[in-house]
Amino acid sequence: MSNTAERRLDYVAIRRYEARMELRLTNTLTRRKEPFVPADPKRVTMYVCGPTVYAHAHIGNARPPVVFDVLFRLLRHKYGADAVIYARNYTDIEDKIIAAANVAGVPIEAITRKFEAIYEEDMGALGVLEPTLKPRATEHVADMIAIIEALIAKGAAYRVASGVYFSVAADADYGKLSGRAQDELQAGARVDGEDDKRHPSDFALWKAAQPNEPAWDAPFGRGRPGWHIECSAMIEKEMGSPIDIHGGGIDLIFPHHENEIAQSETAHGHGLARVWMHNGFLTMDREKMSKSIGNIITPRELLDQGWQGEAIRWALLSAHYRAPLDWSEDLLKQAQASLDRLYGAALRLKDVEASTAEPPAAFLDALADDLNTPAAVAELSALVTAANNAKKPAEQAKAKGELLAAARLLGVLQNDPQAWFRASFSPQVAAAIDALVDERVAARAAKNWAEADRIRDALAEKGVEVMDGPRGSTWRRKG
Repeated sequence: MSNTAERRLDYVAIRRYEARMELRLTNTLTRRKEPFVPADPKRVTMYVCGPTVYAHAHIGNARPPVVFDVLFRLLRHKYGADAVIYARNYTDIEDKIIAAANVAGVPIEAITRKFEAIYEEDMGALGVLEPTLKPRATEHVADMIAIIEALIAKGAAYRVASGVYFSVAADADYGKLSGRAQDELQAGARVDGEDDKRHPSDFALWKAAQPNEPAWDAPFGRGRPGWHIECSAMIEKEMGSPIDIHGGGIDLIFPHHENEIAQSETAHGHGLARVWMHNGFLTMDREKMSKSIGNIITPRELLDQGWQGEAIRWALLSAHYRAPLDWSEDLLKQAQASLDRLYGAALRLKDVEASTAEPPAAFLDALADDLNTPAAVAELSALVTAANNAKKPAEQAKAKGELLAAARLLGVLQNDPQAWFRASFSPQVAAAIDALVDERVAARAAKNWAEADRIRDALAEKGVEVMDGPRGSTWRRKG
């Protein structure tokens, strides 16, 4: 059988496997892991709550976009890139934004657009793909007003002096996402100035206009939207409901996502999302990372310290997404060491043309099992071993192809291998290493083995390993 025929058979087998590959996701709403079946395989919809853009995102804020980026990649792999619609919003009207704008004496847009750009740059450095949609709350105020009007008309919302509130008593299922009993639900207690609402659990849909705050005209009075109504309106306008997947951090289960469900389902008479997914907390010294506590570090700070974006990404994916993850420098060092092994294999095979292989079934099974990234990383490690052990050209091409295809779904191994290792050194130091390697190549050509060994030892003292191959010498940072 020809190589072309063999490749064709491999391709057919892969497509058949993908057709039967069962994606299973843990649904917070049902509290169990379930097979994921989209309402329409040609239009798979996912919405993830994005940042409130008033300051730099901290590394805990980066966990949801990285986690759901892996799911986005997996969905695109299974259903096709054009079949997946992924929205991640910007909350660009909120108390903290208003406070920051008032302190700076600028319109809120000056604050939000600045930190949107910073967020985009940081997430790009972490290998996060562009979502299909990036709606802003301020661009959907009319849609929020329409939902609020519908809720008032149904008797599920009421107007008082401080604004318009959703009446939790109007929703018999309120609390079904978080599993909290009615007497535990004090959603509105987090906001001052709401003394006139009828019940402590009722939450603000619309806040009456106040001095030095942006405001919009509405039939129920001039003001601005509450936090929860924003996502409901953006989902309905941009994607329609019910969507297939709604995601976010575990801290959003209550009150934010609970309130989204209540107002959307009451207004529209059907579910908002079929699957609800939540990633676990990121902690620092076993304490939840929080701007208010001050125990935070930002992706920008880590990048400025010299950590590469893929190392930060790998660290965020090192635990299962639903588990807590304690952030530390040791975690980053472990991530860098793991990626060094991947890039080392890629560097050894840099002159090999990769086959068009797809990720192996075992790797896909790991990711398809509720995004089990630790298991997927273990399978990736096995692919590195296979790549390092491959000797025949066909074996090397297949091993490299499978390694690259699997790594692509995790969003790693996307850099040039030599550039990856050079990034640990300043341009001046990297240039000096290049010069020493060239001197060593010349010494070897002249059969001056003693000089070649001396240079090799000098490079080793700098933390550099030289690798000699039939097409010349390359170097990498020693692990």
